[in-house]
Amino acid sequence: MASERITLTVPGPDGDREIGLSSPNRVLWPDLGITKHELAEYLLAVSGPFISANGDRPVSLERFPEGVDGERFYSKNPPKGAPSFVEAQTVTYNSGRRHPQLILTEIATAVWAVQMNTIVFHPWASLASNTDNPVELRIDLDPHGSTGFAEAAAVAPAMRDVLAEAGLTTFIKTSGNRGLHLFCPIEPAHEFLDVRHAVIAAGRELERRMPEKVTMNWWKEERGDRIFIDFNQANRDRTMAGAYSPRALPGATVSTPLAWDDVADADPAAFTVRSVPQRLADVGDPWADLLAKPGRIDTLLEWWERDLSDGVGELPFPPDFPKMPGEPPRVQPSRINPENWT
Repeated sequence: MASERITLTVPGPDGDREIGLSSPNRVLWPDLGITKHELAEYLLAVSGPFISANGDRPVSLERFPEGVDGERFYSKNPPKGAPSFVEAQTVTYNSGRRHPQLILTEIATAVWAVQMNTIVFHPWASLASNTDNPVELRIDLDPHGSTGFAEAAAVAPAMRDVLAEAGLTTFIKTSGNRGLHLFCPIEPAHEFLDVRHAVIAAGRELERRMPEKVTMNWWKEERGDRIFIDFNQANRDRTMAGAYSPRALPGATVSTPLAWDDVADADPAAFTVRSVPQRLADVGDPWADLLAKPGRIDTLLEWWERDLSDGVGELPFPPDFPKMPGEPPRVQPSRINPENWT
């Protein structure tokens, strides 16, 4: 017996495309009854801002064949049999390996990804035209311990002030969960390691100003009830859920751009696959001009060099990265044996 299948007409820069959607009534979010078809319709409803924020850059797809309660896996390169309009760009990963990675050039590609049970879209910070040099400096404010969204929202304006002192304009969005993501448009003049160092410099400056509320400690046992500035999200091949991307959480929340005046009173649980299209119609896209006036990270890199001169050096990299120059040992503090440690 043939499985149920529908065809969606998807407008695009080269005219309408017909995208087949099998099992359209498959429920992806069981608590709300949101189906695969409804997810595709959501992406069509937010197509302009979604492609503006996530298009023309490498993207990883987080796929859920059985819905958000089932197993997940990531795919990066277009599979065999992908439509001719699905594009890819060869990128270099932190291991040095090179491989083609999917590029979102139009909303039809995202709808086609939904056909493959994609729920979350994870774009790189660099464009397809120059995948080695980011066009965004990204800061992940990650609540830890007893902290939550309210504490992250209280810290975010102070980080915006630090970045403004460094000459950068900051845009903000919910993570779709408890945290907040800050994006600064930058000229693609530096590669990922430099941008990571710029993030560390900004994070350390904020930590000095708010030591009781903010931490740069990589090891969870040292973070306490503070907002962790996840500097390793600035690494090559590290991504956050894209703006207007759904999250694989029970409430079908969406990582949603905010105006700064709305941050303090925002409820991230209110921004969902079902509510965000109307929100866009009512208030517009706060990120419409995200890349219009890119800044430079020169001042932050000066702060990084200043800290190096003061003996404050490199921080740990994720475990799958090769050992990096100047990196401290990757040893959990509680496991350090002082007798063998210098």
